[in-house]
Amino acid sequence: MTQNIALVTGASRGLGAALAEQLATRGWHVVAVARTVGGLEELDDRVKALGLPGAGGLTLAPMDVTNDDAMRHLCLSIFQRWGHLNLWAHAAIHATPLAPAASLATKDWDKALATNIRATGQLIPMVEPLLREGKGTALFFDDPRAGQKFFGAYGASKAGQIALASSWQAETQRIGPRVVIATPQPMPTATRARFFPGEDRTALTLPRAEAQRILDDLLSAL
Repeated sequence: MTQNIALVTGASRGLGAALAEQLATRGWHVVAVARTVGGLEELDDRVKALGLPGAGGLTLAPMDVTNDDAMRHLCLSIFQRWGHLNLWAHAAIHATPLAPAASLATKDWDKALATNIRATGQLIPMVEPLLREGKGTALFFDDPRAGQKFFGAYGASKAGQIALASSWQAETQRIGPRVVIATPQPMPTATRARFFPGEDRTALTLPRAEAQRILDDLLSAL
């Protein structure tokens, strides 16, 4: 039987790490991409510590999704090794510091646009052929902050990412790959902590539980 292969971008922490861990425990081989080497190694340690006989493996890919050459080489390597992808979960995001719209720093704008929109636009044509070969699914995560005060750069760039994913979803509805846009429950992640410092985190859903819910819904529809 051909093994299920998943690419998780933004896999070193938060929901991305939880998704990678969940997929590996379900027997998938996960290509885990993130800039933070330590976070990827901790993910690998957690999966190995579970000691599940049916667990899949991890390929750690410490790289920046905004590096076109690195991501292109990675996708080529996936094709050469496995020939397909069954899932691409795109959890990579840049959380721009909150600021009034009239006070947004150029460097923050540039990084938000590069990570949240441009990288997504560059990755779609790289990943689409792999997903078609695997009759696979692309999974995006909405966080509707557009129009909220102080969320200008993050809200606009995240909305742009989801607009791009929605267009791809409409374009591929009949021919594939399948494109799914999920809206996760609020989670106690580092990204949310930057937006809501001092929040009561005990009321939030743990990333592991949310990853399980999202994957259960996603995979049950296959």
